[in-house]
Amino acid sequence: MAILVRAWCLAPRPLLPVLQTWDLDPRRWVRALRRSPVKVVFPSGQVVDRKPGPGKQPRKAAAEGSPHAQPLKQPSPAPQSQTPSSWEESGLRYDKALPGDRRLSVMTIVKSRPFREKQGKILLEGRRLIADALKAGAVPKVFFFSRVEYLKELPVDKLKGVSLIKVKFEDIKEWSDLVTPQGIMGIFAKPDHVKMTFPETQLRHSLPLILICDNLRDPGNLGTILRSAAGAGCSKVLLTKGCVDAWEPKVLRAGMGAHFQVPIINNLDWETVPNYLPNDTRVYVADNCGLYAQAQISSKAIDHGWVCGRQLSKFHKYEEEEEEDLETGASEGWLPELEVQSYDLDWTEAPAAVVIGGETHGVSLESLQLAESTGGKRLLIPVVPGVDSLNSAMAASVLLFEGRRQLRLRVEHLSRDRRYR
Repeated sequence: MAILVRAWCLAPRPLLPVLQTWDLDPRRWVRALRRSPVKVVFPSGQVVDRKPGPGKQPRKAAAEGSPHAQPLKQPSPAPQSQTPSSWEESGLRYDKALPGDRRLSVMTIVKSRPFREKQGKILLEGRRLIADALKAGAVPKVFFFSRVEYLKELPVDKLKGVSLIKVKFEDIKEWSDLVTPQGIMGIFAKPDHVKMTFPETQLRHSLPLILICDNLRDPGNLGTILRSAAGAGCSKVLLTKGCVDAWEPKVLRAGMGAHFQVPIINNLDWETVPNYLPNDTRVYVADNCGLYAQAQISSKAIDHGWVCGRQLSKFHKYEEEEEEDLETGASEGWLPELEVQSYDLDWTEAPAAVVIGGETHGVSLESLQLAESTGGKRLLIPVVPGVDSLNSAMAASVLLFEGRRQLRLRVEHLSRDRRYR
């Protein structure tokens, strides 16, 4: 018996008392889940009382029945015209995407050009680009984000009626083309240049200078050209058929928000291009090989660096077509003959439009014909002999900012003449 008593004394005992599950009040732990608001204040200022459930006493009545109750001040309703200034006041809600959510399948096809053309939607990535689009009046449809803080950085009044879906950062990383994604992506309706609101500073510094892109197929070059056009103050940018889509993700990324600073008119036929040009506009063609025809007669142009060393394929195509025409008895003067002018000479005395061709195919025959019909010329950027022609984006930047310089000097001369009169 003594042995049993001793064994019972040496048995391990719990250091802390064990709390039985039936000792807990389950209502205490679910109380937070069962709370409901007494009143709901909408962004318009309207206050709606919530009806208590059956068998429940309203909080107001309970407070009045208490002997120590103090009168509560009723919040003054907000004016009807006041807009919500914070996320909480706006009453916005978002959904959390679950595995297999069908709403995520659109991200696999939204980058394709057929989807953009048929559905009329584009994909924007990054807080800055999305903020620029919202400021310009672009219409958002869906936002995918990984953190709520990214969404709170956007204007609250622009998010009403937009589907907000919170996803994992791994999903955005899979959809994005960036090495370090910014955690937010949005699907917008394809912007219309007529309905967009461009910055006042951009409109105030707009110049009678138009850029026409011809056969530009490199997304990086087109995005850089659009950025230069916005920086130089072009009034609009025209893209003919054969150019890469201006709303392609790589073009948007290279443009750095230029799409929402200058009007862009996409996918135009050459027959309709004159409809977008002001009256008395002269069309100038940027062509580094502009003296190719003269160089075959005299090699002095090459000695002075007026002609690039590479002969573009378009001239070979023109020669082949010319030989076919000669064999069939057609006239020899089918190729427009344009006078060549150095880019730094005055060419902005009238509203000007500059045509920039792609590096592979160069400018088209239609652009040369349009330049000839408007009294335009070829603008030549001299390069050192033996150096290949300039990059399309670089040539466009040189010409556009040269046009801006000439227009600024003309304005300064006019103001100086008025001062001395």
